[in-house]
Amino acid sequence: MQLDTAWVRSQFPAFSVPALQGQAFFENAGGSFPCGQVVSRLHRFYTERKVQPYAPYAASRLAGEEMDEARSRLAAMLGVDAHELSFGPSTSANTYVLAQAVRRWLKPGEAIVVTDQDHEANSGPWRRLSDDGVEVREWRIDPMSGHLDPERLAPLVADGKVRLVCFPHCSNVVAEINDVAAITAMAHAAGAKVCVDGVSYAPHGLPDVGALGCDVYLFSAYKVYGPHQGLMVIREGFGNELPNQGHFFNGDALFKRFTPAGPDHAQVAASAGMADYFEDLSAHHGGPFGGAPAARSAHDLMRAREVGLLQPLLDYLRGRNDVRLLGPTDASRRAPTVAVELPGEAEPTAAALAPHGIMAGGGDFYAVCPLRALGIDPAKGVLRMSFTHCTSEEEVGRLIRALDDVLPG
Repeated sequence: MQLDTAWVRSQFPAFSVPALQGQAFFENAGGSFPCGQVVSRLHRFYTERKVQPYAPYAASRLAGEEMDEARSRLAAMLGVDAHELSFGPSTSANTYVLAQAVRRWLKPGEAIVVTDQDHEANSGPWRRLSDDGVEVREWRIDPMSGHLDPERLAPLVADGKVRLVCFPHCSNVVAEINDVAAITAMAHAAGAKVCVDGVSYAPHGLPDVGALGCDVYLFSAYKVYGPHQGLMVIREGFGNELPNQGHFFNGDALFKRFTPAGPDHAQVAASAGMADYFEDLSAHHGGPFGGAPAARSAHDLMRAREVGLLQPLLDYLRGRNDVRLLGPTDASRRAPTVAVELPGEAEPTAAALAPHGIMAGGGDFYAVCPLRALGIDPAKGVLRMSFTHCTSEEEVGRLIRALDDVLPG
């Protein structure tokens, strides 16, 4: 069924704010507009529930119940058990804590694999383990296309010394969707666990993490129409192998083992609004309401819409000889995060788009490793135009017309 864009946009307060009228938002990869369901829950928590949760009095009991609701409903949508989903201040922080646990889990002579396609959140914490003597092997992308070829992983894990393989579901500049299930199967066959950075994929539809088979999956709620929280799925088998990083008395609770500080109660509770939105999106279009079926329905609706919006932009950019388009030219193989290398620095071009009502960004986007691997100076950066299913055809057309005006030709 075709996505009802008018209904979708009505679910996001930002689209009715006077100050944003006439502005087309093409920096969703940096953080999306929150949906109304999240805003309402956050407002309610701050006005009615902002007390220490889990005490027996009503406001506290309701606060705790809302936090539990967020974890259980989102876990169901991700195809995992509720205790396998934890919240933290950001994906970068969650990955850092996880890396400290892995550092103590690894034995002398064992290795990990990282890629040069990753955003710094799923690269830096792992690479720094080399300071403690851990062997860090790099799975490198193709320097022309940015493609992360699974065949290049095989020799890295062949000797059986690799215990963990870390890679992105898709890069925040290359945007090609990696085959997580196939790569996970390859890593598992070699005796390695798998950690997937889903920050750049999850805004385009929650994945079925259970079906993907990976041991860890991380993403950021504030890029999935929610509050500023990092979500981390860590499967029970792996999570219980790793040493506890939280308070010693919380060590028996998997969803607390990797949260050294107390969670942001209000933002955790408000994350249930993400589940509300995905359920409402599915039901509005005649799909199932509730749990994993609603999440899969919403995922497919969002992806179909985005592929249709993305292909004309890719075709336009591919037809220009003054920009280098990063990643695949086939919209079905990538997320709608579109980065291009320009002859000069990217930031002035992003600024030139602003008077045209185009909100886009220029810079390195913490993707220093992939830009260097692609032969692009991070100081020069790339122009990045990213959107989601909320974007309209008119806005994509306006972006193309604006690029015609600001690019050198």
